[in-house]
Amino acid sequence: MLVDSHCHLDFNDFEDDIAEIIERARENGVNMILNAGNNIDELDNQLELSEKYPFVYAAVGVHPHNASEYQDLTAEDLISRTGHHKVIGIGETGLDYYYDYAPRDLQIKLLREHIKAAQESGLPLIIHNRESDDDMMDILGEAFRNKPFSGVIHCFSSSRKLADFALSIGFYLSASGMITFNKCGELRDIFAEIPLDRLLVETDSPFLAPVPHRGHRNEPAFVRYTAEKLAQLREMPFEKIAQITSDNFCNLFRKASDKGRRAYQK
Repeated sequence: MLVDSHCHLDFNDFEDDIAEIIERARENGVNMILNAGNNIDELDNQLELSEKYPFVYAAVGVHPHNASEYQDLTAEDLISRTGHHKVIGIGETGLDYYYDYAPRDLQIKLLREHIKAAQESGLPLIIHNRESDDDMMDILGEAFRNKPFSGVIHCFSSSRKLADFALSIGFYLSASGMITFNKCGELRDIFAEIPLDRLLVETDSPFLAPVPHRGHRNEPAFVRYTAEKLAQLREMPFEKIAQITSDNFCNLFRKASDKGRRAYQK
């Protein structure tokens, strides 16, 4: 039992072989997949996949790279797209000061709208963060003090300070294939100490394929390698880590039901 808690199956990278991608995920024990939002206008395409494959869920959001295209986006716009039973989260959203594809003030504006949507809908927030730790802590902290909400920092690759902050407000941290990279020893040290009940695993596919597939297209089946590395770091059996991270996913994304898992396992 494994969950890929964050990927992008609706990207063009998968359009030619999505059935094979899904089958390989099944063969590797993946029984739930969250197809995270990148562009709100693509939600219908995401939901087509969710309708075809009952174990594939969706989230609605605008990636910070795309913030310039959605300058007038409001929390109400996001909430209005959460009625479908397969939409289980808000995001991904956040800040990316590495690429700065959109002005930072606009990224911040949209992040705050996503936070409002999470607060009002009760759905968990999916955070993207890159080289923006201080602003992220300030914004999340202020909002959380006003009205608590749940969430995850996906593909966590930031500082221990941000990790500690996220845990202090009850957030989850998701490990990607980066923990298998030789140069990411500090990141492995962080994931070796995160409380077990706050751990998730993901692929962020088609990006960040783990060793031994680094440099190639990533896919949900490869979440197994990240879970295996996490089990090694925690000195636990792989099956235990797989169960823990799967349970954590269901505890966070409560709108996801058992129905999808049962349909997948038949």
